[in-house]
Amino acid sequence: MLAVRGDVEKAVQATRHRIYTTSFASVYPHYVAKAERKGRTRAEVDEIVRWLTGFTQAELEARIARKTDFETFFAEARLNPARAAITGVVCGVRVEAIEEPLMREIRYLDKLIDELAKGKAMAKILRA
Repeated sequence: MLAVRGDVEKAVQATRHRIYTTSFASVYPHYVAKAERKGRTRAEVDEIVRWLTGFTQAELEARIARKTDFETFFAEARLNPARAAITGVVCGVRVEAIEEPLMREIRYLDKLIDELAKGKAMAKILRA
């Protein structure tokens, strides 16, 4: 019986996307680099992450220091209800059409960082 349960758990793990177990800290520098290449700042990236997740700056920094994975990162977040207004295409997929909730949250963040890198005003990025 235990072997069967172990096989089922392995199958479930195999179907989960790799990004879920990737640490936010390992991707965060890429978000910052993308923004900085386009003349934007780390502070603006942090503002976007805080707006989406509800984390304070200290909470965000603690999760980066702990190397929290994306699944835990979003599970602990107090997600902004205005995030539903985020629409558009990321990686060839419309974010509003993504059915899997965690992947949709990750793609919302990707979309916001894309908008920052494209020079969009912060007020529009933050759906103000």
